[in-house]
Amino acid sequence: MASLNRVLLIGNLTKDPELRYTPSGIAVVNLRLAVNRRYKDKTGELKEEVCYLTITAWDKQAEVCNQYLQKGRPIFVEGRLQTRSWEGTDGQKKSTIDIRAERIQFLGSMKDGAPRAASVSEEAAPAEPQAPSDGGGKQESVSWDEEENVV
Repeated sequence: MASLNRVLLIGNLTKDPELRYTPSGIAVVNLRLAVNRRYKDKTGELKEEVCYLTITAWDKQAEVCNQYLQKGRPIFVEGRLQTRSWEGTDGQKKSTIDIRAERIQFLGSMKDGAPRAASVSEEAAPAEPQAPSDGGGKQESVSWDEEENVV
């Protein structure tokens, strides 16, 4: 039986990137994305629905996203669905479905020195040399096992 796990999204960030590091020092960033859908209902009235998603990027891609992206910025994401499970503080098993980014393209206008349109994939380092980080991402441990998140 054939299967395909591929996601293509364009949306706007609802929060600034949340950069963390695994215990072994690998960068991981969570991006909160809003994707809008406009449609007409049966009466012809224009409606809009919003879907909020969590995008996860790793390593150099995570650091570049943290450096250039901010709340409200439009991005294009190529990736795949990934399930995560953990036990909550109340002892209940919880799970969520995130998008594991394979490629993120920055869209929109140039603001605060960010590129007008740039793309970074998980396989490739950024094409241009990057300025040193201002320390915006604190060194924290990630709440899930990094081994589960390696391709």
